Amino acid sequence: MSKMSTDLVRHALSGPTMGTRWSALFWAKPGFDVAQIRSGLQAAVDEVDAQMSIWKTDSALMRLNRAPVGEPVPIPAMLEQVLQLGVAIGKASGSAFDMSVGDAVSAWGFGPASASLDSIRAAMSARRMSAVEALVFGHGTVTKRTAIMLDLNGIAKGFGVDRLLETLSALGVRDALVGIDGEMRALGGRPDGQPWTVAVEKPDPDRRAPHSVLALSDCAVATSGDYRHFISVRGRRLSHTIDPQRGAPLLEPPASVTVIASSCALADAWATALMVLGPDDGSSLARTVGLEALFLLRDERDTVRGRGVGNSFEHAA
Repeated sequence: MSKMSTDLVRHALSGPTMGTRWSALFWAKPGFDVAQIRSGLQAAVDEVDAQMSIWKTDSALMRLNRAPVGEPVPIPAMLEQVLQLGVAIGKASGSAFDMSVGDAVSAWGFGPASASLDSIRAAMSARRMSAVEALVFGHGTVTKRTAIMLDLNGIAKGFGVDRLLETLSALGVRDALVGIDGEMRALGGRPDGQPWTVAVEKPDPDRRAPHSVLALSDCAVATSGDYRHFISVRGRRLSHTIDPQRGAPLLEPPASVTVIASSCALADAWATALMVLGPDDGSSLARTVGLEALFLLRDERDTVRGRGVGNSFEHAA
């Protein structure tokens, strides 16, 4: 049977960004200019990457990292927005979320360079000033109070997801699900009126399988975990999430933390902060600030159990 002209057509688009892929799922009327949508989405994430990448030496972030201490540095509006948000979450989390760990990220081999023992020793022995203390904002400028290397891996992908959704909305799409590497944001719902469904992965480095399924509408979800990006040291797996106080990977992190928030940048950064704080302090802070979060924890037999905060996760196990 032929489709009526009023039937909606499903579109699943994707493209490269930040060393992984972006995705966008939506329905539109026949004849909708999908090429314009694809081009707009790719341009949106390319702009984020150009400003916030530590892999691109000419990014706005890396230019800020190289700038002299005490010199106001002009920065683009989106980078300023992300730095301001990162500082706000840093304050709210007691600097559990801290963007000033770029030296440790690089030293341990989670950036463009390979791990270096000398760099690791330097990162772990450095006298640290958090991004909250180190950054001074002016009118379109940032001044560093000390020599720090900023890293936005805990927030930039989430912000990129938000830009995908904003771009779709500006181009006339009213219902969509967008994501980058598992960080997702939902706009509206599916054509049948049901919310979008998103899986929370089991923290398994060898395969992708769902632990639980979330129903999302007009909100975002992000997960930070120890099972996708890690290094092995003397048979021990060390997560890419850095302990800001030690300048080294977390020693006993949760297997993963998933956060639901109004924006993906918020969910991304808070998931990192709660990973650093751990299940006890993290759960307490999540309740205090009104976050919905799911901690997945491993026991000595490698069995995974869940601890949920908020209505979306209260029955997680």
